[in-house]
Amino acid sequence: MLQNRDIIETIDMIRREHLDIRTLTMGISLFDCVADDTATAAKRIYDKVTSCARELPACAAKLSSEYGIPVVNKRVAVTPVSLLGGGRLDYAMLACALDKAAKDIGIDFIGGYTALVHKGMTAYERKFIESIPEVLASTERLCASVNIGTTKAGINMDAVALVGRVIKRTSMLTAESNSIGCAKFVVFCNAVEDNPFMAGAFHGIGEADKVINVGVSGPGVVHSAIRDMKGATLTEIAEAIKKTAFKITRSGELVARRASELLGAEFGIVDLSLAPTAEIGDSVAHILEAMGIEQVGGCGTTAALALLNDAVKKGGLMASSSVGGLSGAFIPVSEDIGMIEAAANGSLTVNKLEAMTAVCSVGLDMIAVTGDTTAEVISALIADEAAIGMVNGKTTAVRIIPVEGKTEGYVEFGGLLGRAPIMKLSTLKPNEFIARGGRIPATVQSLKN
Repeated sequence: MLQNRDIIETIDMIRREHLDIRTLTMGISLFDCVADDTATAAKRIYDKVTSCARELPACAAKLSSEYGIPVVNKRVAVTPVSLLGGGRLDYAMLACALDKAAKDIGIDFIGGYTALVHKGMTAYERKFIESIPEVLASTERLCASVNIGTTKAGINMDAVALVGRVIKRTSMLTAESNSIGCAKFVVFCNAVEDNPFMAGAFHGIGEADKVINVGVSGPGVVHSAIRDMKGATLTEIAEAIKKTAFKITRSGELVARRASELLGAEFGIVDLSLAPTAEIGDSVAHILEAMGIEQVGGCGTTAALALLNDAVKKGGLMASSSVGGLSGAFIPVSEDIGMIEAAANGSLTVNKLEAMTAVCSVGLDMIAVTGDTTAEVISALIADEAAIGMVNGKTTAVRIIPVEGKTEGYVEFGGLLGRAPIMKLSTLKPNEFIARGGRIPATVQSLKN
């Protein structure tokens, strides 16, 4: 039975500590939309997305009113589009159908313009990936992703080289809007099939026809739980985070199950990811600093982040048997006020961020770099990050924005995407390494059968 203290505590989490349902995401299978011609397939896709998700925004509003927990984003994830039609279809037309569906039903983003090429690429998959810059430049709400490696398959370096060029072209085609197209494109190693967060969400091939996945977030709640624990041991801090994560997850599952009921969809997972915003009081960096790190990026940052990530997962797993997605701590530079401050004054570098990604949920996220960064350097950075994921059996990703015409200062993306300082990358040339192509073989850790 709920005690008065529990109710007051939850109200405080929402009102003062930024607890929210960060995203209510419906996954929709498009396999029954395949047709021999593009026009028919596009119509089927539009009709299915709009019929399945039309009530998603109204449902989010009802849930916010019913439970008092803000539902910030309403999103849809679809079957990876590259799997539809076997190369016979005009993928740009399918992209337009998805974008129009997202606009017409009033959701924030739709994900799934995705290719899974972790071991090799067909000719049509290469063509699909090459279409991404034009697609992102001509749509507003569509997000794209490519999986270029797995622990089991290794890293497809031909795909790595290709996505580096894709990111550069996307940057150029969306230069007038601070290269925003790159913020809607993410490159994965070990992509998961039930991720509710953009830009990397897609509806996996093993999923049901229509599924509700929820991303619940509360960096401010965790920060509040530990900021006054002066003199506490790290063991005690881990326990406090674990208990807080338990409460957050229970709230998320309650909302997710009710949403599934209202929308006639299967309940999928709760993704307990501490996803920050650029608002004060909603920062993962500030959690690490509350543990005793002078500023994020200093020595001890990676260890503190490892503690945080582990405690969040343990707390979530205690609360629900349906924890999934990415579930941990996100470190998107442009979306975290503490990260922004640390990157701006040089405390937080790309090299340090890369080390941090070995122990946190995802990877190098929302990093703005100079517009003259070469495709080869971008590809090499992606390869480095993928290697961390492959060797450690975890999801890693890169969402990098080479901002055309920028060499220093800040770039404004707006909304949840925030603002980012231009960060420096090594200018040493990895061109010969990237040009070799081929595949980095899977490590011995992959041989578990």
